[in-house]
Amino acid sequence: MGVLSSINRYPVKSCRGHSARSATVEAWGLAGDRRWMVVDEAGEVVTARERPRLMLVTPELRPDGGLNLTSPDAPPLAIDVPAGNLVPVQVWKSELVASLAAPEACAWFSKVVGEPVRLVHLDDPTRRHPNPAFALDTDYVSFADGYPLLLATSASLAQLNDWIADGPRADEGPLPMTRFRPNVVIDETVAWEEDGWRRIRIGSAFFRVVKGCDRCVVTMTDPDTARRTKEPIATLARYRRWDGETWFAMNLVPDNPGVDIAVGDEVEVLESVAAPDGPPR
Repeated sequence: MGVLSSINRYPVKSCRGHSARSATVEAWGLAGDRRWMVVDEAGEVVTARERPRLMLVTPELRPDGGLNLTSPDAPPLAIDVPAGNLVPVQVWKSELVASLAAPEACAWFSKVVGEPVRLVHLDDPTRRHPNPAFALDTDYVSFADGYPLLLATSASLAQLNDWIADGPRADEGPLPMTRFRPNVVIDETVAWEEDGWRRIRIGSAFFRVVKGCDRCVVTMTDPDTARRTKEPIATLARYRRWDGETWFAMNLVPDNPGVDIAVGDEVEVLESVAAPDGPPR
């Protein structure tokens, strides 16, 4: 058994998130999570991998689905959910259409990013599916990188921070969980045992644990300053490197969408295998 210790939503992909005491689990992720995205003029996703200052944008999700935006690089702006005006967009290998936001929203993000970009809204999340190698054809995903939710455990973060403290870049630690941008964080577990989880229950919500999460340069970006560091990738590469990637956290797919989860919910592992000595898949 474990306990759900935090819930996090990220209204705009690559921008700051916010914690919540409870959230509704939808088929494509937590309600309000990653339904907005910044794209370039060709419609390809723009993320904090290339534009780290996106992480300084704070989107406040309004009850009507619109956003109140703040950033050190632009004045505050309120934007509404767009209606119609579908444009083609691409998130990695996924090609779909999304609703184009108002011109002032696109201009606002262009100022933040420093190049012409557009803001889009995923009005119909059933347009996008996760990788069929790890999901069903009836599964969906928002603008998240690959899967509806990301789970991390406090025990694994504590172990990672211990490794960092014993390494050559101890001054870069300890790292907060915000570096990894999980939707749900679980306490009262053993480090890395989540690698072997296959099905879990959080409160009354049931999930498949479909694969581990290979990590990128976004985790090396301080979410408070947008400054890049070497950690955690440098340390993960020493202890958690397989198939040319580094691994932290697990991807979830909901099995009974429509229910709510809340901080303090009991977490039960329903199906598991021994944690593999290799990629957590």
